[in-house]
Amino acid sequence: MSEKLKKISAFLNEHHVMSLATATADEVSVCSLFYAFNEQKLSFVVASSDETKHVEHIAKNSNIAGNILLETKIVGKIQGVQFRGNFVPLEDKELKIEYFKAFPYALALNPKLWQIKVNYFKMTDNRLGFGEKIIWDASV
Repeated sequence: MSEKLKKISAFLNEHHVMSLATATADEVSVCSLFYAFNEQKLSFVVASSDETKHVEHIAKNSNIAGNILLETKIVGKIQGVQFRGNFVPLEDKELKIEYFKAFPYALALNPKLWQIKVNYFKMTDNRLGFGEKIIWDASV
């Protein structure tokens, strides 16, 4: 794993809530989701119902964007990750186990699980210098 991905993964593993944006040709939506992140598969696992606006959107357009951030007013400590990827039904049993290990109480709800296969990360980490960016792009 590259140094860039190690830094991004370390940040993602310290957090557990993302903002997720979805869109169709005529509508956009954003929501918050709990997540588990798997760095080897560069994937998030989230739970969501088929009746949500974002799942309605991904039925038409599986391309998504999102972010995870450290909320702080101290400029020198600002950190956050923006990402893009594809939102698909979860089929990987290993990722399912990881999600329920992170959120064991969710087992009682028997939620539908989804995988976000990430193809782009941009991390801002002001601890490395003001506005310092770490970018990983699968297409490069």
